[in-house]
Amino acid sequence: MRECCWRKRYRYGRVGRCPKPVLVSTVPLAEKVDPSPKGSDEPIYLDVAEIEALRLVDLDKLTFEEAGERMNVSRNTIWRLVQSGREKLIRAIIEGRQILIRKD
Repeated sequence: MRECCWRKRYRYGRVGRCPKPVLVSTVPLAEKVDPSPKGSDEPIYLDVAEIEALRLVDLDKLTFEEAGERMNVSRNTIWRLVQSGREKLIRAIIEGRQILIRKD
């Protein structure tokens, strides 16, 4: 069984409550994905929590509730992480932008 580790997420926007740390079972090996041919110079940043949510929902075919239990967050948080991750991936594919993975 894989070891789980806590990942701190960062808050964007106005001051408020800090996001709850999520439980991530696997950290991706890749740090970046380069397109060929390269489009825009500005990269897209994917958070480890977004990748974990995408893996649980899309690859492992878990429901949002089950994925939330595994990551120790609510169903709505999983939904937001999945939507954000999907949007970033589609934008990177269409615009030919580099994907950088935030592991901190």
